[in-house]
Amino acid sequence: MFRLPQRIPASKVSTRLRTPSFAMGKPRQSSSQADAPAGYVADPYKGPMLRYQASLPTLPVPPLPSTLAKYLETARPHLTTAEYVRTEAAVRAFGASPLAAELQKRLEARASQSDIKNWLADWWNDAAYMGYRDSVVVNVSYFYVHVQDKAITDAPKRAATLIKAMLPFRDLVESEQLEPEKVKGAPLSMDSYKWLFHASRYPTLPSDTAHKFDAKTHNHVVFVRKNRLFEVSLVRADGTELSAAELEAQIADVIRLADSGRGTPIGTLTSDNRDNWAHARQRLLEVSPANKSALERIESAMIIVALDDSKPTSREDLSWAAWVGDGRNRWYDKHQLIVFDNGRSAFLGEHSCMDGTPTLRLNEFIFGALAAGKVDLSPASHAALPAPAEITFATNDAVLADVRAAEAAFDTLVGAHDLHVLHYDAYGKALIKTFKTSPDGWAQLVKQLAWHKFKGRPGVTYESAQTRKYQQGRTEVIRAASNESKAWVDAMVDPKASNTQRAVLFRRAIARHAQYAAWAADGQGVDRHLFGLKRLLRDGETLPELYTDAAFARTSHWELSTSQLSSKFLDGWGYGEVVEDGYGLSYSIDDDYIRWTITSRKLETAKLKEYLAEAAVETRQMMEAARVEEKAKL
Repeated sequence: MFRLPQRIPASKVSTRLRTPSFAMGKPRQSSSQADAPAGYVADPYKGPMLRYQASLPTLPVPPLPSTLAKYLETARPHLTTAEYVRTEAAVRAFGASPLAAELQKRLEARASQSDIKNWLADWWNDAAYMGYRDSVVVNVSYFYVHVQDKAITDAPKRAATLIKAMLPFRDLVESEQLEPEKVKGAPLSMDSYKWLFHASRYPTLPSDTAHKFDAKTHNHVVFVRKNRLFEVSLVRADGTELSAAELEAQIADVIRLADSGRGTPIGTLTSDNRDNWAHARQRLLEVSPANKSALERIESAMIIVALDDSKPTSREDLSWAAWVGDGRNRWYDKHQLIVFDNGRSAFLGEHSCMDGTPTLRLNEFIFGALAAGKVDLSPASHAALPAPAEITFATNDAVLADVRAAEAAFDTLVGAHDLHVLHYDAYGKALIKTFKTSPDGWAQLVKQLAWHKFKGRPGVTYESAQTRKYQQGRTEVIRAASNESKAWVDAMVDPKASNTQRAVLFRRAIARHAQYAAWAADGQGVDRHLFGLKRLLRDGETLPELYTDAAFARTSHWELSTSQLSSKFLDGWGYGEVVEDGYGLSYSIDDDYIRWTITSRKLETAKLKEYLAEAAVETRQMMEAARVEEKAKL
């Protein structure tokens, strides 16, 4: 159930390094109130990263009439006239009911509690992530494919370079010296950043948990190669940081040791259904007390680095390898760098405790720092270091049976899926902006036209919006299909419509999309509010008809799960579908291309790819023809 927020533009993400400050118990000089944006108070006892957190506003509870009106409006394009009449009656009855007023009152009371920073956060984190029991592979994790560095064609150098470039960012986060992200001058919530490093998700019943380890006492990386796990310290015996050359030598040793023979793929247990993994983990712990220590060494590592013994080159092969791998040479409960034998690399995000913006910023920092020459990669000779320490597990028949079952489940799940990449390079945002329209809105409308070609109707579409302007904010839904987008698509397939008429409808649809996106970012969307009201029903209270009406399930069944993330440092990214009969549809918009990664359970994925390309062509042709028609009238 992927929930990636809208990206922070790369231009807003600084790779500037700051000297860490570990001052404790006294005000930090970098947190001057003089630097605070209007309306925000800097906490002098916090580092720059968290200095505004306490003064961020709390997530609002939208007015109920507003939410119900938006719900009806966004449901309309998916319903027949008769269906809409029934849905409208159910919504109006709910809005006028004493129960609706009581639920709204309860939600407002929850939001006003001083010990709750965000009325939604705990509920949503449990419902969408920690309480979600299907595997994180395909269903939750997301991946980035890094742009190729043609000067590096081997795994040890690539992995050492990435780790060395990552360490300053780790230091900035752990010391709270990282500058907070801002949108239009307003700081965003940064509290999820603590889960970037030295953290792990844990399979527990009935809902997963997470734990953060101390970076100073667990200053190591864990490598996995041919299913075998190795711990490498990031510092020498005297506490000084390893050089790039020393890291490269250690990684070469890991590869040499691992290549002597594949190990038992304990990591594949992390790919299984969360309940299965919880039981398997308990059985693993029961085999030997040493297994508990082995698990902690993995879980406390700064990050997992998967050294795959493959050499993918195409975007689709790289995307497959980054998204799922072989299910064995991974540890899916943690963020992972993935480095292939040809020097290509990727990142796999563990999604439970944070959304995509922090991991995007981490990856952009790494590559921005490397591009700017700010990473010390000098070819210094390396000191004699202890060999990488292999992390081994005691097993028995029950554990080995769990591993085999997890492998089989992984192979079945991944074997049921398609992944296709459409790198459409006929145009990008440079051309789109000549029409003075939103590139994101344009891409969303292309999807609606493509879906109509595919299915003959509007697509029920989830687009992610971040709500990090609020304390502990995560995401809200942009309901990207609208009455306006339907009207435009209808005109596009109507041979009698003129291009001028189509262009007018297109601009109206983009304006409506922008308005809904703004509502979502302001915590004024439909879905989280209705979710919160439903959560507050008490025993004995009847579920309102609004929730049992067929339209409610249909218009929140996200057959198109979409999200934009664009970076010059990434050559692809993606995630899985959120409903079994749906599609994951990640996209990036650059100056001269639009790139989609499309995933599904083999639901004619290639055909949707073709329709996206057709729709992209037709949208451009329509807008260019309309511009010619408009000029001819002058």
